[in-house]
Amino acid sequence: MKTIKISVLAFSLGLMSFNVLPEVKSSVVKSIENSVVVWKSESVELGEIPQNQPKKVTFEFKNTGKTAVLITDVKASCGCTATDYTKTPIQPGQTAQVVATYNAANKGSFSKTVTVTTNAETTPKVLTFKGTVI
Repeated sequence: MKTIKISVLAFSLGLMSFNVLPEVKSSVVKSIENSVVVWKSESVELGEIPQNQPKKVTFEFKNTGKTAVLITDVKASCGCTATDYTKTPIQPGQTAQVVATYNAANKGSFSKTVTVTTNAETTPKVLTFKGTVI
């Protein structure tokens, strides 16, 4: 009886180790199939901007891959920045935009970020813009 239990346990453990292999293989295939997003600029220096006049910052990227790219999420680092972005799939060779509108209410230096998540990359892209409100 003890031999049967040990044999069943060894057999079960052996089957579990084979289950992990297909998952690793599929994640490698996914990263190869995904499109590549190439940003025109990831950081923008605005210089001096007037107080109480919203300032738009446009970040542009091109889909250099072989499949469509979809922007799945865009988040600003604070409530003082509104965002807008291309909501339709970006086909291979096409460009798209992420627009951040900064509400320049407070005087002084600022540095803000916009985090963009796409279906083409596992890590979100952090875009920055900075300047001084006068």
